[in-house]
Amino acid sequence: MNGAAKAPSSLDAVDYDPIEHLNTIFSHPSTLTSIGSTAAALQKHQDDLSTSISALEAAQAQSDESSLQRMQSAKEELAQLFSKIESVQTRAIETEQTITSMTADIKRLDGTKRNLTLSMTALKRLQMLTTAYEQLRGLAKSRQYKECASLLQAVLQLMRHFNSYRSIDQIATLSRNVAELQRELLEQVCEDFEISFAKGEVAAKKSVLSEACLVMDALGENARARLVTWYVNTQLREYRQVFRGNDEAGSLDNIGRRYSWFRRMLKTYEDEHAGIFPLQWRVNEVLANAFCEGTRDDFKGILERSMRRPDGGKIDVNLLLSCLQETMDFEQSLEKRFASEPRESIDTLSSVEEKPQTFDRSISEAFEPYLSLWVDSQDKQLATMIPRYRNQPLLPPDEEFSSQAVIPSSIELFHFYKTTLAQCAKLSTGERLLDLSKTLAKYLDEYAQQVLLYFLQAPGGATLENTILVLNTADYWHANTQQLEDNLKKRIDSELAPKVDLSSQCDTFMGVASAAVLALVHRVEVDCEPSWREMRNTNWSKMESVGDQSSFVAELLRHVNSQAEEILPTVAKAQYARAFCDNLVEHLANTYIANIVQCRPISEVGAEQMLLDKYVLTKGLTTLLSHSTTAASSSTTAQAGFVKRVNQSMARLDPLLKTLQVRPYPPEGLVQAYLIHIGDRSDTNFRKILELKGVRKQDQPSLVEMFGMHRDGKSNEHLVAMSPLLTPLMNAGGIGSGGLGLGAASALGAASGIPNLQTRFDPAGFGEKLFSAARDGVERMGTPSSGMAVGDRIGSPLSEDAKAAVEGNLKSIGKFFRRDMSGFGSIGGRFGGSNG
Repeated sequence: MNGAAKAPSSLDAVDYDPIEHLNTIFSHPSTLTSIGSTAAALQKHQDDLSTSISALEAAQAQSDESSLQRMQSAKEELAQLFSKIESVQTRAIETEQTITSMTADIKRLDGTKRNLTLSMTALKRLQMLTTAYEQLRGLAKSRQYKECASLLQAVLQLMRHFNSYRSIDQIATLSRNVAELQRELLEQVCEDFEISFAKGEVAAKKSVLSEACLVMDALGENARARLVTWYVNTQLREYRQVFRGNDEAGSLDNIGRRYSWFRRMLKTYEDEHAGIFPLQWRVNEVLANAFCEGTRDDFKGILERSMRRPDGGKIDVNLLLSCLQETMDFEQSLEKRFASEPRESIDTLSSVEEKPQTFDRSISEAFEPYLSLWVDSQDKQLATMIPRYRNQPLLPPDEEFSSQAVIPSSIELFHFYKTTLAQCAKLSTGERLLDLSKTLAKYLDEYAQQVLLYFLQAPGGATLENTILVLNTADYWHANTQQLEDNLKKRIDSELAPKVDLSSQCDTFMGVASAAVLALVHRVEVDCEPSWREMRNTNWSKMESVGDQSSFVAELLRHVNSQAEEILPTVAKAQYARAFCDNLVEHLANTYIANIVQCRPISEVGAEQMLLDKYVLTKGLTTLLSHSTTAASSSTTAQAGFVKRVNQSMARLDPLLKTLQVRPYPPEGLVQAYLIHIGDRSDTNFRKILELKGVRKQDQPSLVEMFGMHRDGKSNEHLVAMSPLLTPLMNAGGIGSGGLGLGAASALGAASGIPNLQTRFDPAGFGEKLFSAARDGVERMGTPSSGMAVGDRIGSPLSEDAKAAVEGNLKSIGKFFRRDMSGFGSIGGRFGGSNG
């Protein structure tokens, strides 16, 4: 053999392969000798399998027969079980029938006992009801009301048990008798009250009447309401006769007599009648409520007749207000008097609801439709106050100026507003308060225009002190207007609160504050005009070399610092100091550009000198904020922000001056410099550069043609259409066209695309409207036109058409500031970003 042979597969294996098994057994020729023994072993195994199979088949046959036998046996046992169940069920039915027959007599006896008990109870109650009824009749005739009350409650309770027996004639008759007795008792008690009050025998019969009220309590809500209503009508009969039947007594002049009469009557009730009625009836409160309802109806009629008088006269507003105040005091006294205990519905008519009762506006409601007369009187009073404020000096002669002072008239007006609002809120928190809020808003606008702006436009120009007072007052009213709106919304009815809106007036005062800042900038502008004149008188086209700074720069910085040292210490709030500095820097940058245009032609050396002067001027302006004591003490971040702002504003000059430094020949250099620094595609703007440089007209076409060739190249596709810096230059009415008006400077600031520039203060042209009269009169050399002083032009009053325009522009400015940053409350807010 070739070593160990592989073990043969089991004959019982699922994957048995005989060929493989034979190859395993006879793996070598030498093994063929064992074929016989192998065949014999296989035959024996086959025989064993056959024997095993036969045995299993025989066993299976015997098993099937036993299974059938067991199934048959189970069916027989199941049938026996069903038979037993039917037998048990039959015996249960027989048992139930036997028990029912045994207990039938017991059930009959129980029913008889129950019916007998009910009958005895009903008969006993009927006996009690009959006896109580007869006793009640006797007690009623003898007017023993205390016993009647308790017995009546028992009769009514017993009667409720017989409601289901009313089909029986005797019970129906008894029920009618009891109802009739109730009616007789009601009429009898009411008659006793009427006779006692008519004959003045209340004190003598007080105990009887008090016990009679117990009977009325037992008779129910309707009876109680009838008695209380009769008592109230009886007590108020004299009041109605006196004050409704007499025009003089019922007039508004005698309103105090009404309330005095009721107080006397209420005292009479407490002294003489309070012991009659049960406390829980709250008759005094019912009496007060009826008095208020009747008085309210009286006042409505009186006021309606007063409005329809044939002589056309109106109600005296002071009398109306006096009556209303006295009425409200009376209502408040009633509210305090009856607020100690919880109330139920105490109307003079019966009510099944429970609801809170209040005397607030129970009478004064009649006055509310006529409060418009009072609102009109406040309107007229305010209309007289505004001209008076306008004619008063901003500061009393005996009062010294303070940088934090406000105009005294603003404080007086605020106190008037506060008092009027509190007074109206007591009178009405509805439509009349809304009308008052509109009136207050109207005169806030009037105060801003007719007083504050009037002083800014004073003939001869507003003084520094007056300008600061206007600035402080505008800031004062800007804060108080918001508080006024909040106060109105708290007091007015919730459904009307959304209609209260004083944001327009807030914007108006914000606009006035911006105008005051512009007025301060204008002072510096006027003082700097000689320096700019010197710049314009310099021949920049013949300059041969760049030296030190130009002489006008030192003079200009001297004027700016001198004015800043005078103005900034008087500005109390840091945000306004920063606003002034920001706008002054913007104005100087715009004016520098405007004067560059006026200095044409400018040589390359001249442009370089201007650029040097610009750097010197920029460095000098960075210290501008240090003149303010409030702003100088602010954070280093704010200081750094201002320096960044100055550099950003003055950097707008660099593209223009750097372009002017390039020689026109070779032309490619100038064109490339223009495309790099100016960076637009406008032929018109390129011609402006040529004109500023003094290039001759006949030489300009070739330069423009070369500009067009380079402009249209692929490398210059990113160029903008029009430069925001050059577009407004040298246009009709623009910078360099002959004037240096604020409107033109603002136009440049708007076109530059740089945020927080001069246009913050004049988005709708307000600055131009305010100062154009003076500034348009200033010629380039600084002489006022037609010999009129600058201050005279500023002081000219606005026409009626201009008032509406000024108001709209003030609000536009305020809205512009409101939606931009955070407002006047922080440095660099609406007057400019803190970081430039």
